[in-house]
Amino acid sequence: MGFRAACLAVAVALGLQASPATAQTWPSRTITLVVPFAAGGGTDAIGRVIAEKLAARLGQPVVVENKAGAASAIGTAYVGKAAPDGYTLLMTTNSAMVILPLTQPAGSLNYDSADFSMIGLTGILPNLLIVSPKVPVNSVSELIAYAKARPGQLSFASSGNGTITHLIGELFKARTGIDVVHVPYRTGVQSAPDVMEGRVQYIFDNIIWSLPMIRAGQLKGLAITSSQRSTLAPDIPTVAESSVPGFEGITWLGLAAPAKTPEPVIARLAAELKAVLADKETIAKLAATGAEPPAVPGPAGMRALLDDDIARWKGILSDGKIKLQ
Repeated sequence: MGFRAACLAVAVALGLQASPATAQTWPSRTITLVVPFAAGGGTDAIGRVIAEKLAARLGQPVVVENKAGAASAIGTAYVGKAAPDGYTLLMTTNSAMVILPLTQPAGSLNYDSADFSMIGLTGILPNLLIVSPKVPVNSVSELIAYAKARPGQLSFASSGNGTITHLIGELFKARTGIDVVHVPYRTGVQSAPDVMEGRVQYIFDNIIWSLPMIRAGQLKGLAITSSQRSTLAPDIPTVAESSVPGFEGITWLGLAAPAKTPEPVIARLAAELKAVLADKETIAKLAATGAEPPAVPGPAGMRALLDDDIARWKGILSDGKIKLQ
């Protein structure tokens, strides 16, 4: 055997030994959890709960890093290109993994879902149809009638162009036949002052940040976008039972890592995440953000929901009634 061949053989042998050793010693330093949205929103709040609990179980710090921009595409692409060593993770949503890849021009994103290994779902978030108190409506049917009487004069906010809250708003327009202008913000929280003052008339967004303002009379909550009422606000009906049968639009969140992250590391993360989500304190903290526990946690459950969501929204978008560009 020549010198170069001998060196190659040694390198291959060492490489084969490296993966188990890496899995056994991981984690040995700080882990970064990238949240691809601005601080203060629902995804950020959930990410910080998960980071704190994972750190306690893994014995290493898990630091949240907000990389907002381009409706989560910047932070998502950053993690997709990170080293697959288990030290850079992503708190992701169906906006990033499903909606953006389906709605943005081909080649405009620097990632797709194949660039990631799924670790597990962290929560399901029903969205709430939130209306300005200055809009004289108190039900979904009244909002539809009010908008139809004023074509092109009303607007709805979202947490960014191409996000799930944007798409839910467009789906609502398509299903009800109203003509309303879309106004994107970086987060739903940032839109609150404009919705309160009636500069933007309504938004579909996370129930938790708006519920205190609804209870205080600063905003009006007309309906929930999930198929069932929320335990956080059982008095608020669903959109489906309020004049738009079959309407549904939820946000799901989950933990992901760059593709090719060692399987033992993914398995460890999935096991620890499952334990975190079973913890009573975690459940209470997630409930405080409006998140409901996922019915099927783990990599397989997250991948199945991802695939189902892609098929569902692709079908909705393919009928041509929703235009995002």
